[in-house]
Amino acid sequence: METGTGMGERGERAAPGEPADGATAAFLSHRNLLFTIAYEMLGSAADAEDVLQETWLRWAGVDHDTVRDHRAFLVRITTRQALTRLRTLRRRKESYVGPWLPEPLLTAPDVADDVELADSVSMAMLLVLETLGPTERAVFVLRDVFDLGYDEIARAVDKSPAAVRQIAHRARTHVAARRPREVVSPAESRGALAAFQQAIETGDLRRLLDLIAPDVVLVTDGGGVVRAALEPVVGAGQVAHVLGRLTSATLRPAQVNGHPALILHTGDVIDSVIAVRVEGGLITGLYAVRNPEKLSRADRETALSR
Repeated sequence: METGTGMGERGERAAPGEPADGATAAFLSHRNLLFTIAYEMLGSAADAEDVLQETWLRWAGVDHDTVRDHRAFLVRITTRQALTRLRTLRRRKESYVGPWLPEPLLTAPDVADDVELADSVSMAMLLVLETLGPTERAVFVLRDVFDLGYDEIARAVDKSPAAVRQIAHRARTHVAARRPREVVSPAESRGALAAFQQAIETGDLRRLLDLIAPDVVLVTDGGGVVRAALEPVVGAGQVAHVLGRLTSATLRPAQVNGHPALILHTGDVIDSVIAVRVEGGLITGLYAVRNPEKLSRADRETALSR
């Protein structure tokens, strides 16, 4: 069954050849919500889709007449499957070559309009969520992003409601200490990114240095497959030196993880997806995903929507 991507409660039609029965309709009506929960827990659209496939297989085998709340039941299955996969991914990341970045996800314009959703799927926030333990991450996503009740979360993570409250408080404090300091409007981000793109394309080093913060950090994810820095590049001078090599590439603006970003092409091939963090009118963080395994979806119409 094709799962697709997105977030929200809008209804979807069954895939061709599938019965439009109540079980299928219930799954499809919550599919976008389930995908986004899985993506925020895993930082990987490909793994999130696998989780949805596993959720569907388990959902298809349930006696649906005994399920009073389809949404809560599906969230519970998805969360448990995502937790299992998250623990596997954490072991895999221990041997990952160089910095690990989330798989970039092209997003529809309405995600940027939903400030809370855009913030929760941003590269910067997903990296913060990486510092949480699996259960803490699940609780934070379900409670602080989707505002699920403590009783519902408790059933999803196999904890008591009292324990979930404590976990949520601990996770919220942890995230608050590490999340970006300010929320920047989409217009401000687009303006900064447009100026940044022009500076790179024209080779205007002075302008580029005016746009990036003195302590700017560039993180590149090549996964050991393509060339990328094995450690974050720190400082305006060092970052500008690296960016100066991009003058021959084609840069195109895009909406990635709820925020303006750039897609870098070499010929007809996507070379990198570059997301930025803007604070105080300056670019303070650059996240360049170059691992081809994480870019394969960017060639398709993959839109996360409410």
